[in-house]
Amino acid sequence: MPTARQLLAEARPLLAATSFGASPREARLLLGYVLGLSEARLLAREEAEVPAGAERRFRELLARRLTGEPVAYLTGEREFWGRSFQVDPRVLIPRPETEHLVEVALAERLPEIPWILDVGTGSGILAVTLALEISGARVVATDLSPGALAVASRNARRHGARVRFLGLDLTAGLDLSRFDLVVSNPPYVDRSEIPEISPEVLDFEPHRALFPPGDGDSILERLFGECAGLRSGVALAVEIGRGQLDAVRRHAGASGLEVAEVRVDYTGIPRTVVLRRP
Repeated sequence: MPTARQLLAEARPLLAATSFGASPREARLLLGYVLGLSEARLLAREEAEVPAGAERRFRELLARRLTGEPVAYLTGEREFWGRSFQVDPRVLIPRPETEHLVEVALAERLPEIPWILDVGTGSGILAVTLALEISGARVVATDLSPGALAVASRNARRHGARVRFLGLDLTAGLDLSRFDLVVSNPPYVDRSEIPEISPEVLDFEPHRALFPPGDGDSILERLFGECAGLRSGVALAVEIGRGQLDAVRRHAGASGLEVAEVRVDYTGIPRTVVLRRP
């Protein structure tokens, strides 16, 4: 039987040679997942032999990774705001920049028992995180995808978060005047960007959650129009795409909203926008 060190030595150059730039470190993540070991524990046991069944499973996962399938889908997990969330191909994989929406939400002055709406919840990372981080919060989350709602509900149960999930198109049928905060990470990628998108994303993540119908800002425009029903001063915090800030300002103005704050992501791109109705 090969040792863990031998399997890792075999896998690392294969990952490094991928066209999409997989990290050699992923070999340790996948082997640790198969063996039920953290990276630190695997490092301490690299000379141990790997049982045949575990070796076979590792090689299967490695082969899938070499085709571009994301590690998060292979392991079924991705961390967000210090918690592990379950993910599968029905939902987008959480990105670090989406944590800016949590930062914005936690900075808001909210009532003692706030009503919070997460529009297009996906895996439920925002809804679950805000339900846990904001004491007394009553969180409602919407999504059109039954598969996404199933994943989100599972994540809420996993973390003991009280969230009401609704199968809705954006905010359809909701009385927005009752909410004290609205957050959303909607589909915003324009199809003109497809040639620039990694195969890890394009070939495996759900297109419905990436690309809105029409232009990249079409869902944002609809959402802003619906959020004209917010009470004065209530924040709508959204994640936007590269180069969309001017369109956001234009759509906001047409909907009677004002851009109150813009936050850049880790690469310096305007990514999180806070809007309010005067």
